[in-house]
Amino acid sequence: MTRADADRLLASAARRAWAPLAVAAVADIVATAAALALPAVLAAAVDGVLSGQGGQTAWQLALVLAAAVCAEVVGVPAGAASTASATSALRLRLTAHLLTLGAAGTRRHPAGELANRLVSNTASTGYLPLTLLGTATGLVTSAGGVVALLMTDWRAGIAFLAAAPIALIIVRTFVTRVSGLYGRYQEAQGRLATRLTDALAGIRTVRASGTAGREIARVLAPLADLSSAGRALWRAQARGVWQIALLPLVELLVLAVAGFGVTDGRLEPGQLLAVAGYTALGLTFIEQVDGLMGLAHARSAARRVGEVLALPSPVPGTRPLSAGPGALSLRGVTVTREGTPLLDGVDLEIPAGALTALVGRSGAGKTTLALLAGRLMDPDRGQVLLDGQRLTDIRPDALRGAVAYAFERPVLLGGDLASAIAYGRPELDRDAVRRAARAAHVDEVVCRLPDGYRTPADTAPLSGGELQRLGLARALVRRARLTILDDATSSLDTVTEAQVTRTLLEGMRGSTRLVIAHRTTTAARADLVVWLDDGRIRAQGTHRTLWRDPSYRALFASGTGPADAGPADAHPTDAGPADGGPADTHPTGTESTGGGPDCAGPAGGGSPGTEETCPARL
Repeated sequence: MTRADADRLLASAARRAWAPLAVAAVADIVATAAALALPAVLAAAVDGVLSGQGGQTAWQLALVLAAAVCAEVVGVPAGAASTASATSALRLRLTAHLLTLGAAGTRRHPAGELANRLVSNTASTGYLPLTLLGTATGLVTSAGGVVALLMTDWRAGIAFLAAAPIALIIVRTFVTRVSGLYGRYQEAQGRLATRLTDALAGIRTVRASGTAGREIARVLAPLADLSSAGRALWRAQARGVWQIALLPLVELLVLAVAGFGVTDGRLEPGQLLAVAGYTALGLTFIEQVDGLMGLAHARSAARRVGEVLALPSPVPGTRPLSAGPGALSLRGVTVTREGTPLLDGVDLEIPAGALTALVGRSGAGKTTLALLAGRLMDPDRGQVLLDGQRLTDIRPDALRGAVAYAFERPVLLGGDLASAIAYGRPELDRDAVRRAARAAHVDEVVCRLPDGYRTPADTAPLSGGELQRLGLARALVRRARLTILDDATSSLDTVTEAQVTRTLLEGMRGSTRLVIAHRTTTAARADLVVWLDDGRIRAQGTHRTLWRDPSYRALFASGTGPADAGPADAHPTDAGPADGGPADTHPTGTESTGGGPDCAGPAGGGSPGTEETCPARL
């Protein structure tokens, strides 16, 4: 991101905080006027006292001091409000943009890096409007002090102007030196935040591996760069401090010239006091070093925020989704990341109402295809269509209502468990939520909790499989024309998976289902199996037909339990959804209780009396 882009972002932040910033600006104008008037009023008061007429200027001095106090009382909270408004606007804008990027966009930066930019960098950028206002006010005050100094004693003014360029060179050199150091410091902060986030996400693995010490060393590795950049900043500030400390010599020179004016009778004693005051005001531009450092810091932070905002987000469609049975089409779809094709020229027709299983080794492109199917990402080339309409043309709200997802690691949002199941559909009633929970065979699990469906989702004591079933319930409750299960049954035991599969087969008839499958039981029951290999469709057909290929059988030969092998492995020609195979020989024991989202009571996988005994119902 260029500096011009960063400056435009900073200007946008200032516009969002214009109301409190305007109040702060008025307060600063009043404070500046009071500061410029004070030396003259003090000079008049001193001369009045010396001449015996001091009472005439007392009210003027009181008025100036009162104006300065009022400006401070009003300006400080207004400045804080402007900073809060600018920071809030930036964070809302960045958050909204992140949520529109989709899965592909958010992978451009690690989660810890994004968190650092959202929290730290937006705060630094949000301070800029007030910093700019303070800098501008300081420069106006400095210029006004120089003009007043020339009007009070032109000789003292000339002395000031002769020495001022030295001060300007010192300040400019200092600001230039520290500007680049802020970027280094913030980049090191981002790397540290990224590694810490990764470590916290994998804390169980760290504990189980006994590698806490090594992980601490890895997380803290960027501290060397952070320390180096911080020390460089301190050294730059130290050099700047002693150089700026020479600037009082300018004030000493001016006062010497004015002092000779008093001894020569050219200036009154009060005017000497005015010269001292205006010289101090003239040197206030030196105090803006902090403001200029803040500007450098904010511009560096704005570039980091702008880099995320510059990531292209999918253009939302504008057309409604026409009625249809849920046929999904991929035509010439290609997705490439860092030069590696994830999908390469995929053409696929998924029939409406069919249960389609995606199979393939890790990295074959299954998840990428699943993300494309509901426009959680867009292809680099090609088109994805739902019932003949391009997904890019459909309005987001219409598309979200037609496509439901269940993920391998679902995150429960919305508050309690009932809200988590109904997430995105707050109008759903209790019965709809419980029917979906029964269909996913998780109702009994929820009802065993003390608070039932009112249990906070973030504290519910759930296993990985139970969490996945809640994610399934969240997908089932939407009653979408296309439901996509992205490895959403990987943590289920074989009995529960068979029950859920029966729900997909019988309880969701008429709805198109796309399932990433790793077990023969799921593939065997599918109407269509799509075999992906290195981003391309290697074959498609029924499980029974594909089973004749040894390479296809090898997909299920490792990483599956004995229940998944079954007769399908021994008699591959007998396996398939039409005539049983591994699906029918699966030792479920309770498969007959499977049901769909509309089933209730015992038929949905619950037990008699569940409706009455479940505590804290919704």
